[in-house]
Amino acid sequence: MVITLKDGSKKEYAEPMSAYDIARDLSDGLARVACIAEVDGNTCDLRTIIDHDCDLNILTFDSDAGKHAYRHTCSHVMAEAVQNLFPEAKLAIGPSIDTGFYYDFDMPPLTREDLDKIEAEMKKIIKKGDMLEYFELPREEAIQLMKDRNEPYKVELIEDLPEGETISFYQQGDFIELCAGPHLMSTRPIKAFALTSSSGAYWRGDEHNKMLTRIYGTAFTKKEDLNEYLEYLAEMKNRDHNKLGREMDLFTTVDVIGQGLPLFMPKGTKIIQKMQRWIEDLEEYDWGYVRTRTPLMAKSTLYKISDHWYHYKDGMFLLGYDNMEDIMNAEDRSHEVSGVQDLGLIENDADADVMALRPMTCPFQYYVYKARQKSYRDLPYRMGETSTLFRNEQAGEMHGLTRVRQFTISEGHLVCTPEQIRDEFKGCVELAKYCLTTLGLEEDVTYRLSKWDPEHAEDYLGTAEEWEYNEGFIRDVLNEVGIEFTEEVGEAAFYGPKLDIQAKNVYGKEDTMITIQLDTVLAERYDMYFIDKDGQKKRPYIIHRTSIGCYERTLAWMIEKYAGNLPTWLCPEQVRILPISDSVIDYAEEVLKELRKNGVEVTVDGSGERIGYKVRKAQMEKVPYMLVIGVKEAEEGKVSVRSRYQGDEGVKTLDDFTNSICEEIRTKEIRKIEKQHESK
Repeated sequence: MVITLKDGSKKEYAEPMSAYDIARDLSDGLARVACIAEVDGNTCDLRTIIDHDCDLNILTFDSDAGKHAYRHTCSHVMAEAVQNLFPEAKLAIGPSIDTGFYYDFDMPPLTREDLDKIEAEMKKIIKKGDMLEYFELPREEAIQLMKDRNEPYKVELIEDLPEGETISFYQQGDFIELCAGPHLMSTRPIKAFALTSSSGAYWRGDEHNKMLTRIYGTAFTKKEDLNEYLEYLAEMKNRDHNKLGREMDLFTTVDVIGQGLPLFMPKGTKIIQKMQRWIEDLEEYDWGYVRTRTPLMAKSTLYKISDHWYHYKDGMFLLGYDNMEDIMNAEDRSHEVSGVQDLGLIENDADADVMALRPMTCPFQYYVYKARQKSYRDLPYRMGETSTLFRNEQAGEMHGLTRVRQFTISEGHLVCTPEQIRDEFKGCVELAKYCLTTLGLEEDVTYRLSKWDPEHAEDYLGTAEEWEYNEGFIRDVLNEVGIEFTEEVGEAAFYGPKLDIQAKNVYGKEDTMITIQLDTVLAERYDMYFIDKDGQKKRPYIIHRTSIGCYERTLAWMIEKYAGNLPTWLCPEQVRILPISDSVIDYAEEVLKELRKNGVEVTVDGSGERIGYKVRKAQMEKVPYMLVIGVKEAEEGKVSVRSRYQGDEGVKTLDDFTNSICEEIRTKEIRKIEKQHESK
């Protein structure tokens, strides 16, 4: 057989060999650091026997797939250690993730001391160096094996698989795990690992299921790499918006109000207000949008026309109905008749008069468009709205401001002729990029073309040809504007493909920040049209988009990005005046009035504390500028400027300082913080 290696070179072997033996034939050093193999593009264990001509790549920890196999093996070691120490613990799932791995167990919550004991037990298992042996069983035998081992969660997972399926397992010593792999050949290569935290997690992410105990960990091949990561993790925890935002008095949550319903404090409200005013003025005056204001709720009838009801009702807040279970079970599919002709049938549905808080704004804005007949001369018709939306997120999914049950987005819908759609879609991309650049976030995002899943075509509107054309359209636009992007099947909206702009939080979890969606089907369902040049009715195309995304999520993202040191223009307090003594209070008030007259957010610290204390307090509260005022400054009409950017910036006239900070705010400049002056 002929083996083609990554560099294009070829090796011939007279008989079948394992991937590991081929690696060892190539280099003993390569075999020592090998994690898994890639055969014809598919990853597999090093123990895999190769018996045919193929392309072979030996993957080490330096590759993403190698890291995942290494860390996945470490999660198995952790699971074995947990069951050694806590025999009653039941196994759930334990995958590798981008930053390490986790495992869910049915067991009581754990303390840091418990995690330390588990780490010590893991070291013993690794030192023993058990081989990981792969084996398969028919579905029924696999179910019986897990029942015999008293692993109900594994039984449930296997029972969800089709009958006749062959089920794969890995075994190390006496520990057996349901798993597809691939894995390291033994536990011995694991050199450096740590269990970083423990938390609660619902089984299968469903709040109606039992709360399990999740253990997070990570693993590296070198101790120094592990230590560097743990230092990074400690820094990231200090940047966690859920922690920092509360310390900065930006938002809070209250049990009696509910999870996922944050209260914005005055400072946090001021930041959101600044972002909203910026976006609303930007869209209206620079990008040609009209502003709309639509209801926060509607009858289920509205959502049925588009099919939103049947895709989203499980996550909607329904109002004014006695038996909610009956509502959720009602499935009259008469909505499949398109357009407003469907309305008479919808009104006969069992749940036709249910009121629901809106999870999206598009159907409302469609009726703004329909209120007056439009001609081709009126298009594109760009509607923008600061939209408050409601989605019944599962309890286990909510976190701080990134995933909440009530949120506000910079929502917009552009109604276009087919000839206008390319330029308008490009304009939406340009607007999103402009917003990201202004906020200093453009380097922190990735772009994703979210496509339909043709294997589940029943979940989508439109034909396969329409989906192929629309996905190709977005692909062409992204290539034209020079954006690198990935493609993901199954991430599209049910009515059209979309561009998702993605970002990760401090813990590596990825969220969608901004979305631009192409829609060529809903105009027909809502009977939207325009009068073309020839006087005929034509269906428009629609772009669903956000410019800055969800304000709450964007604020969380920026808190973490800047460790709370937001750009000056967004800060709720931009300047704090620090009089050295009561004798200069009058001058401090004059400075305050002058700055406020110029639109600067400013306060005076008139406390009797020493100036050093006042400076440190302002730094801790992330105030960009401090103006220290003594007798000399008062006499000369000047201010002594300290900033978080450079520390002592010297004495300036009040006019000079006012002009400079106003220019910084007007241009939305992002000043870099010199490391020695970074606020702690």
